[in-house]
Amino acid sequence: MNVFRGMQMAVSFLRHAMGRSPGGFLLVAALVWWGLYQTLVPLSEALVNVLPVDRQTSLGSALQFFFYDTPKVLLLLTGVVFVMGMINTWFTPERTRSLLAGRSHGLANGLASALGAVTPFCSCSSVPLFIGFVQAGVPLGVTFSFLITAPLVDTVALTLLFSLFGWKVALLYLGFGMLLGIVAGLILGAMKLERHLEDWVRDMPQVSSDLQDQQLSLGDRVEAGMASVREIVGKVWPYVLVGIAVGAGIHGYVPAEFLASFMGKDAAWWSVPLAVLMGIPMYANTAGILPVIEALTAKGAAMGTALAFMMSVVGLSLPELIILRKVLKLRLIGIFVSIVATGILAVGFLFNVVL
Repeated sequence: MNVFRGMQMAVSFLRHAMGRSPGGFLLVAALVWWGLYQTLVPLSEALVNVLPVDRQTSLGSALQFFFYDTPKVLLLLTGVVFVMGMINTWFTPERTRSLLAGRSHGLANGLASALGAVTPFCSCSSVPLFIGFVQAGVPLGVTFSFLITAPLVDTVALTLLFSLFGWKVALLYLGFGMLLGIVAGLILGAMKLERHLEDWVRDMPQVSSDLQDQQLSLGDRVEAGMASVREIVGKVWPYVLVGIAVGAGIHGYVPAEFLASFMGKDAAWWSVPLAVLMGIPMYANTAGILPVIEALTAKGAAMGTALAFMMSVVGLSLPELIILRKVLKLRLIGIFVSIVATGILAVGFLFNVVL
């Protein structure tokens, strides 16, 4: 009851601060966020202690995992999505197309991969973005660099990786994910595959994409950040709960020896390809799959094998390929899957070596 009353007071205080000044709102919101974050460990332990469960049992361990990870992930997501929502007021789809159109291939591929990492476009946005890029005159390889990186390396993925595994893993994943988008885009662009676009896409007239500056106040950008929280966190929180619940079950009950036998560092070479193949038919976002990855690695699964599985799930999922079929012919989809899967395999093997 005290926690609930405290949350009500915090929300009321934030609204009051927002009404007075956006800058004051940002300061108060940061202080409230930090204060809540500091309570996570004692709160999770206290919740387990009040239940009729022995903390040292499998159930006690699973419950503590769930009570700690759920608010931690949601707090981190809320904070990062809010900040990125403000930043993304400078990166609308129209502005993104304008930044990519007309640049040299190498530079454009790198810029496309970087934009894919910071902009909130996922596989569900792939078809309209793909069409918009073609109409703006963005080369096909550059378009693929963006579309490969965007679902693999986003703010949600990096936030969760940092919170679950630390900055080293998050930075390595960022670097390898962007490199995969750049290299795959360069290869696909060099292959001159435009003839394998669906005819109606290839024949669309190109349109100009003039860069127009957005004159937004700080209050407008704060509102955009809050809208991003409502839109993104409002959609992914059920996946977070399910993913953490599955991860808690793995953390508490699945024997470490079982996972290490086929996903550990000493497992056979085919464990990484098997993980990639297992991920393609599945569909999940990073918010739902990363808590499972955390539990798998805690039980002895190799980091590279687990992340290869995750990248396959979010970057080569069957639903995304079905959506892309609207604009790509089957041959191009096959080439796209082959190149991206090869890159994911390379990332999985490299992670297993360096970590």
